[in-house]
Amino acid sequence: MTDNIDPADINNLAPTGVLRGGVVLAPAASAFFAVKDGASEPRGVTVDLLRAFADTLKLPLSMQLFSNSGQVTDAVASGACDIAFMPRDAAREGRVDFGPAYYMIASTYLVPAGSTIQSIDEVNRSGIRIVAIANTTTGRSAARTAPLATVEEVAGVDLMTARAQKGEGDAFALSHDSFVGMLPQVPGARVLSGHFQQTGIGVAVPKGRPGALRTASRLIEEAKSSGLVRRALDAAGFKDAPAG
Repeated sequence: MTDNIDPADINNLAPTGVLRGGVVLAPAASAFFAVKDGASEPRGVTVDLLRAFADTLKLPLSMQLFSNSGQVTDAVASGACDIAFMPRDAAREGRVDFGPAYYMIASTYLVPAGSTIQSIDEVNRSGIRIVAIANTTTGRSAARTAPLATVEEVAGVDLMTARAQKGEGDAFALSHDSFVGMLPQVPGARVLSGHFQQTGIGVAVPKGRPGALRTASRLIEEAKSSGLVRRALDAAGFKDAPAG
């Protein structure tokens, strides 16, 4: 495939000669979150994709690890990170350039044991505390779609899980696939049906690098058409998740 990519575009994507890829970690894997156990290497869908991209481009890979998608957005926007994946929204479009999505997410709420909330609409009430990950698409959407409630931000899924276990919040905002790993850790909790947000998890590069965007876009399209995305989702335990 590299025979069809302009070497100048590859250099535009990885100007240091190393592909610096951003990965967001969480306590449990999702179609977006990777996991890391102690000193082990991170694993997950985005890890598999970045490794394949580096192999295709014949570049060494340096994985940069973050605890939420806001942090990885900052890294890509500053140019400290060459390529990453993140949920797409208008705020991020102003900071990074997006290529195609590999997966579509739908965000909803988890409510703790004993909650009387039965639907997403019921979250939009005065006195309701929504807990969301700081500086994320889901958090911004929760604030926009539930303006009567209060949004409290935490740094990562681990802190959100701890608050849910203690009942410190009324509704916890994440994507449906992210709750697969979180729900067993919060006895009695429920995930509300439906969604308050849908968006794609797209490949992202710093603004002002058109060659980088061309290269990243070709890589992700090839990953989808070759079945790489499907295999990465399957390996992460999401065999029923549709590839983007």
